[in-house]
Amino acid sequence: MSELMGQDLPLERPDADGRAALFVPTTAIKEDVLDTIRKGAAVVGFGNHDHTLTIYYESNRFNEPNLLKWEQKARKAFERLAENLPTVSKMTSKAENFEQVGYISSKGIILRRMSKVLRWLEFSDALDTAPASEQIAFAPPPPPKKIA
Repeated sequence: MSELMGQDLPLERPDADGRAALFVPTTAIKEDVLDTIRKGAAVVGFGNHDHTLTIYYESNRFNEPNLLKWEQKARKAFERLAENLPTVSKMTSKAENFEQVGYISSKGIILRRMSKVLRWLEFSDALDTAPASEQIAFAPPPPPKKIA
């Protein structure tokens, strides 16, 4: 793996209780990859044994009100990844296009390189969507509705 990846980069698709890596594009990202994921996107994923990354991304292309913050986008991308939902917002990429900045699970986000996240969001003109802290806890999902 690239030097930019953590030594404990997840190497398989997480289940609902697992964790995935959080990534931001490197400054050397290929233009076509950047055009695909779009500026300001949250990128989650895992490493593959052939030294590539499988990533899922969310950029809120349709301006949904519940996806305004970067961490909301990350959570949406993680849910798609963990549940292996069909989406066009995924790809396999060379590792040098992305650098690992933290981890995400169904419980929340842990950022190890907040400065890299801020650099990405500033470059994307989306600094106002930045997370407020390096640890973000997710509220548990609501319980299923009872049928009366």
